[in-house]
Formats: sequence, structure tokens, C-alpha cells
Amino acid sequence: MGKTLNVLKKIFNDPELRKKILIVLALFLVFRFLAHIPVAGVNLNQLRSLFDQNQFLGLLDIFSGGTLSNFSILAVGIGPYIYASIVMQLSSKIYPKLEELQKEGEYGKKKIAQYTRYATVPLGILQSIGMYTLLRSQGLIGNLAPIDLVAFIATMVAGTMLIMWIGEIISEQNIGNGISLIIFAGIVGQLPVAAFQILTTLTAEQAINISLMILLGVAVIAAVVFVNESIRKVPIMYAKRVRGANSQAAQSTHLPLKLNSAGVIPIIFAISLVLLPSLMANYFVASNNETLAGIGTWLIANFSVASLYYNIVYFALIFGFTYFYTAIIFNPKDIAENIQQGGGFIPGIRPGKQTEKYLNFIITRLTLFGAVFLGVVAVLPNILQAYTGIQNLVIGGTSILIIVAVVIETVKNLEVQLVNRSYDKFLR
Repeated sequence: MGKTLNVLKKIFNDPELRKKILIVLALFLVFRFLAHIPVAGVNLNQLRSLFDQNQFLGLLDIFSGGTLSNFSILAVGIGPYIYASIVMQLSSKIYPKLEELQKEGEYGKKKIAQYTRYATVPLGILQSIGMYTLLRSQGLIGNLAPIDLVAFIATMVAGTMLIMWIGEIISEQNIGNGISLIIFAGIVGQLPVAAFQILTTLTAEQAINISLMILLGVAVIAAVVFVNESIRKVPIMYAKRVRGANSQAAQSTHLPLKLNSAGVIPIIFAISLVLLPSLMANYFVASNNETLAGIGTWLIANFSVASLYYNIVYFALIFGFTYFYTAIIFNPKDIAENIQQGGGFIPGIRPGKQTEKYLNFIITRLTLFGAVFLGVVAVLPNILQAYTGIQNLVIGGTSILIIVAVVIETVKNLEVQLVNRSYDKFLR
């Protein structure tokens, strides 16, 4: 605790770091202000009532930081940008030119970021159309004239691009990933409202359940920190090398492999898919077609957030996406080639193909634990809600993962900048 306070004191005593933190906090305020500017033509009272009655919409609202229940100009949120980023990462493994571009340093990163922005626009348009369709099916907005519909979609897409721009400015401060920090700010911004709702409807039995859940939440936070910081050190040896009159002694180092290499990306991707049946159900129920209405009724009854079907599918998607995303960001073949080209080897393992198989063997088993952990943490709050009957919990497993991961990353970035500044002062 004393060490943490000392680090915070050093951070705020550094003028440049203090300036960066103040800029980020100011951008958080701008984000929260924009989150409360509603779009015209939507019945907000009926919309909030719908969110209170529908768990999956409430979950989306928590994840967006309250922009959906307010139906602000940021209602579509940062989702299209996240999906565009995932699409670009997937495309880089399919198209060799994009993969080569990723390896071109700063220039390649800028080009990939530019393509991601371009891909965000059509995805934002599609999500805006889906949002309008859902609102119209629930009677929350009337049939818009073509020019009004274009204005509605343009407003939603503009809000997405604005929040993407804010995220990029935050990233430029080198304190942390801007998009992650915005999601973090949205979740934290909902805490006071949710806490007030829980306290005003609290019963004696629920108070005991909440106390137990708080203790469980602390345990989950400790587990998230442990898993997030856990690594498997793969030893790497570099033999003695002689170049002319110069000789370099043998060296040993290690390759750190994280227990959870995928982070929270699998959960974000899985939740966007697992909520589709509930989203479709709200549209089908309002249909005049009896078959579609029946399908919608079945989906609502059997695919709610607390249902068994939902949680099984949610867990399976997280499990699958964890392996899938890890395979994208971790390529044993490239790492084995880099080790061999550098003159290194893993003790007891031959360089080349055998090293690739060994690394694949390790990462597959590490990912198994990480995938199970992510799935359990994600579905545990839903099970607890069904057991305790408390439906307005804000801090779920996904929220805890995001909050803890962002805090750890931010603190590490600040500590690195402190070390760099101390080193610069020493050189002067």
C-alpha cells in the first residue's frame, strides 16, 4: 500500500504525467456529458422501462455506460470500432499483404488504423439500422421519413466516430488503450446509479445475499489479478558466438507466455453473438406473423440472461473465441523462426519445427485454463442473479475483468513512464 501511494505521489509530482492524466480525465467528462445528450424522437420513459424489464438490454446498457437507456448520440457506442478492429486482425491472417503491412513498424500500424476507421463506418450504419428496427418494433419510435431516417443513422454513426476519436486521443497520452479506458469509464460511471437502485429496493434477505456476493466479488478480483499476471517462462539459451576478434558469452533468457493471452476480447466478441437471439426475439414478438411471434416467445422464455441455454452457449462461445483469438495473436511458427534466426534454442528441444510444436503444446494447455477461467467468471454473475433474485447488479464478471485489466495496464504504463523520466534526468 505504501509503495502504491509513493508511486501515485511521484506521478502527480511529475508535471508532464500530471498533464496527461488531467487530459484523460477531461475527456472522460466529455464522454459522460455526450452520453446524456438524447436523440430526438425517442420516448425515453418507455425506453428506460423496457431496459428495466429486459435483462439483456440492461446488460448492453451497462456495457455502453448508460448511453442506451438515455439513447444519447453515443447509443451505438464503440462496438463498431471494436468489431472493425477484430475484422482487421482476422483479415491480416487471411490476406498476406495486410500481414506484411503489420510488420512494417509505425507506418504499418498507421495504415491498419486508417483501414479500421474506414471499416467502422459501414458497421456503424448496420448497427444503427438494427437499433432503429428494434425501437420501431417496440413502439418507442415511429416510422421515420427517408430524410429523417438518414439523419437518425448519420447521428448514430457520427457519435461512434466521435467516441472513436476521443479514444484515439486518450491512447496518444500513452497512459493506456483509449477504447479500453472509455469502456472502463462507462462501467464505472454506472456504479452510483446502480448502487442507488439496489439500496432503495433492498430487503433484509437481499442484504445478506449482497454481502456474500461482495465477498465473492473480492475473491473474483483477486483471481482475475492472479490470472492476468500469471506467465509461463519458457527458457531460451543463446550459445557463445565468436565474430572475428570479438566473442559474445553464452546467454540465457526466457519467453513469457501469459496464462490468458486473449484478454477480454473473447468475452466482448461472444457477448455480441449470444445476445442476438434475445435481440431477434424482441423483434419477432411484435410481428404479425404467428410463426415468428411464436419463435420470439420461445426465445424470450428459454434464452434469457439467467436461463440455462443462454449460459451454456455463452460459455461455449467464450471458450471457442479464446482459442481462436489466441491463435491469431500468437503464432508459434513465427516465434520459433525468430528464436532460430537469433541463434537461440530451448534446452532439450531442437530448433525449428520441434520448437514450434513445443510452443504450440504449451500455449494450447495455457489457453485451456484461460478459456475456462474467462467462461466461469462471465457466467457466474448470471447464476448468482438467478439464485439470489437480485436483477440490478452492475459489477458482473465481464465488468470486473475489464476494470481490473484496465487498472493494471494503466498503472504499469505510468510506472514505465516514471522509470523512463528518471533515466532521462540521470543522463542529463
